[in-house]
Amino acid sequence: MIDVGLIGFGLGARCFHAPVISAVSGLRLAAILQRSGDEAAKTYPRARIVRSVDELLAIETIRLVAIVTPNQTHYPLALRCLEAGRNVVVDKPFTTTVAETLELIRVARKRGLILTVYHNRRFDPDFQAIRKIVADRELGRIVRFEAHYDRYRPTSKPNAWREKAEPGSGVLFDLAPHLLDHAMTLFGRPQSIAADVRIEREGFVTDDAFDISLHYPGGLRAQLGATMLAAVPRPRFILHGTKGSFVKTTFDPLELTLRLGHSLPVDSWNLEKEENWGELTLIEEGQTRSRKIPSRGDWREFYANVRDVLLGKAALLVTPQQAIEVMVALELARESNQNQRTVPWKSVDLE
Repeated sequence: MIDVGLIGFGLGARCFHAPVISAVSGLRLAAILQRSGDEAAKTYPRARIVRSVDELLAIETIRLVAIVTPNQTHYPLALRCLEAGRNVVVDKPFTTTVAETLELIRVARKRGLILTVYHNRRFDPDFQAIRKIVADRELGRIVRFEAHYDRYRPTSKPNAWREKAEPGSGVLFDLAPHLLDHAMTLFGRPQSIAADVRIEREGFVTDDAFDISLHYPGGLRAQLGATMLAAVPRPRFILHGTKGSFVKTTFDPLELTLRLGHSLPVDSWNLEKEENWGELTLIEEGQTRSRKIPSRGDWREFYANVRDVLLGKAALLVTPQQAIEVMVALELARESNQNQRTVPWKSVDLE
């Protein structure tokens, strides 16, 4: 049994980390750092509730720490945990700069520790379906991939740190890591990036919308976008290829289920109804054929992989190099937006 410590108990920790860790065999949510309040104690009565990082790191049995706190705190907290000899999972975005991420990776490697970032959306059932379609070349040569993260939130949230003018705040650093990881998981590093990052809602001081275009050889484009003013959201995923198209209209329901605090089955977290699966349309010899593609995936796979790496049974699925490339893409998106031009990819390779 691997004891896990959780730093933070806001929305991300409460809905997207704690229930996943608790549902993975071989992991035990041993301690939760909640600086005030008793919600963690009520929800996880078997976990020890601590009020400081020092108190959490004083628990010698904890081997893995998950950091789910405001973005600008990721680097100092992860560094402190690594220097205390703990393996670390950091919620996305990894840090607020490429330089911070490189330093954390350097420290982890020097100490022989596991360090990774929580790209849980890579394990979404609908994205797993897309990975299979691309791998099987069902659409032939892919020419366009679209991924959208649209919401309708016209008003601000009281005391929301993501809406304050601080490093790592705003929608770009909140949602783009998911979409960038999708694109680069499918197609690797782009040749160049063009981005438009903006504020659409009146009175806001942090970005709340973006459109990012990743340019690949052969005319392939990955178009990634998010907005907080979409009363009617765009399709979740679109793939166009030389043989046809794939369209997934709605979001997988797992996130909403976890947000609402509903209990999940032990055997499978595939919750989406068949009628909401994505549709693959192929055109062969002038004939059009369409079929639904099953959505099969599970966020527990991320923490199960971390468990297996700690036990020496597997390699990391979300590698430090992949984490670096998402951070590079974020910085290039900001550069492109600031200069209003397409910028070439800048490789940062780990030795």
